[in-house]
Amino acid sequence: MIVFINDRPIRLVGPKVAAQLTNSGSNNQSTFIDYDEIVDARLEALREDALHGHLLVLNATPATVSKLLNLLQKADASHLLSITLGCLDKEACEEAIKKPFKVIKAAGGIVFKDDKILLMFRRGVWDLPKGKLDLGESSKQGAAREVEEETGVRVAVSERICTTWHTYKLNGNRILKRTKWYRMSVLDDSRMTPQADEDIEKLAWLNPKETKLALTNSFSSIRYVIDEAGKGFKV
Repeated sequence: MIVFINDRPIRLVGPKVAAQLTNSGSNNQSTFIDYDEIVDARLEALREDALHGHLLVLNATPATVSKLLNLLQKADASHLLSITLGCLDKEACEEAIKKPFKVIKAAGGIVFKDDKILLMFRRGVWDLPKGKLDLGESSKQGAAREVEEETGVRVAVSERICTTWHTYKLNGNRILKRTKWYRMSVLDDSRMTPQADEDIEKLAWLNPKETKLALTNSFSSIRYVIDEAGKGFKV
């Protein structure tokens, strides 16, 4: 599970994956790699001064998750890049991270056309088409509908790319949006038009080089989805 809080990725992994984040040094001691700060939740409390760079928290529990969420609400996390939580019980930690929020289900997609993908410029940043599911609607159905509503492009939906979770506030409520992302191909883009009442200013088919430039002005979650799409579109 990966959750984007304040556009910072928080990845929850189980004990086996957490163990793979270390390798054995020459003195049979664990050497941590690629992390700027390491916290073992069994041995020390999670503090504000740990919220910088890439943070790894080992032996995390639901209580650790609750502490982290409180810290992220109150502390200065401007220097934080990412958090990996190595959970003793991954399912319990996932439930703990959902608990303070109202969960909304959504779907969206990356639309491919030859060597280009469809991006939209909304509220000052580049984004992918997505939106909330209607009652009784499947994720695939909702993804195709949202793409057509927001861009005017009819698509064929294929395999799922990934699932993301991200948080925001709406009318004083803390929202956690779960979005399932799909790979799509164009059926008809002759009526391609940005949906103005959703604040979409323009649409563009961008090649990999153009996409890489656009992603410098986008969300971490969108960069993650495009990166997960991986094969067939290198940026």
